[in-house]
Amino acid sequence: DGCIKAVGPADVIRNQFSGATFERIIDCSGKCVLPGLVDAHTHPVWAGDRVHEFAMKLAGASYMEIHQAGGGIHFTVEHTRKATEEELFNTLKHRLERMCRAGSTLVECKSGYGLNLETELKMLRVIERAKQSMDIGISSTYCGAHAVPKGKTATEATDDIINNHLPKLKELKLSGEIHVNNIDVFCEKGVFDLESTRRILQAGKDIGLQINFHGDELHPMKSAELGAELGARAISHLEEVSDEGIRAMARAKCAAVLLPTTAYMLRLKQPQARKMLEEGVIVALGSDFNPNAYCFSMPMVMHLACVNMKMSMNEALAAATINAAYALGKSDTHGSIETGKQGDLLIINSSRWEHLIYQFGGHEALINYVIVKGKVIYHNERCGTM
Repeated sequence: DGCIKAVGPADVIRNQFSGATFERIIDCSGKCVLPGLVDAHTHPVWAGDRVHEFAMKLAGASYMEIHQAGGGIHFTVEHTRKATEEELFNTLKHRLERMCRAGSTLVECKSGYGLNLETELKMLRVIERAKQSMDIGISSTYCGAHAVPKGKTATEATDDIINNHLPKLKELKLSGEIHVNNIDVFCEKGVFDLESTRRILQAGKDIGLQINFHGDELHPMKSAELGAELGARAISHLEEVSDEGIRAMARAKCAAVLLPTTAYMLRLKQPQARKMLEEGVIVALGSDFNPNAYCFSMPMVMHLACVNMKMSMNEALAAATINAAYALGKSDTHGSIETGKQGDLLIINSSRWEHLIYQFGGHEALINYVIVKGKVIYHNERCGTM
């Protein structure tokens, strides 16, 4: 059934399964077995990359300056609206395969580059198709409130989402066509304010979606306090979170999904991982893969978390496995090697697991096997020769 049957010392396992026959035995001598990595925040469905904006960013243009010059999210929205479902599916499949080769076995995937009902549904159908046809685990997120569409005010966009988008999602869920897990809003100055965010998140919660949203990234918005109050499962970014927000999240057991790639690429101040950990917040990690932060690799995210956010390697591993699974509401089945949990594993070509973090960008010759539900979905032949 794809679940772990036993965990323990080799001789105990050998005795327990002395009469069993196996389809395949993998020799892990001198290697490490780890839980599959969980990427708790990605935007993997879109057309129109923003490689041309990277130079503007390097020259000092801010996220909001690029946004106001007609670039940023609106550039990608325009291209995503024009792309066919087939084109979007093929690029999503390619990106998920790259994430898988970097050790991710469960990935959160957002919509959010449509900003109109038709394109948002197109993106969600593409994610649903990947869920059904690929081995990698997917938690899907409706993120129609990723930006305010051109020609609308934030209030008009909020009303459209509550009156049109969410009822349609509920209908598609009931008919079994699309199963969305989470609802997301970009709560930010000049995007969706606190009140609009509250209305959308509450409406999503009312149709059975977990609250998992972008907050306190560029400006302090009191998003963390709002999330704690609404019973959010997780809040992402939090570069500008208040001390009270951190305490509220700890009390509410609301996970903080920290994204060291974003702070690194946008040259923002780093999220306060140490303070959150000391206050008892459940800290998770995500790659934030999107046209603005083009990173597929959770091992690189863990490395950045250790170096730039001062997390220990143990904390980073927990944040990229069990805590990231918690942020997606899946920590009872994913994120650790325990009897009864889903058999999602990595085998790395090293006798010390820390190499996964220590080698910055070295996962291509380090990750030997990626296993999902007890099935080898990636075998890296090159590891044998290293």
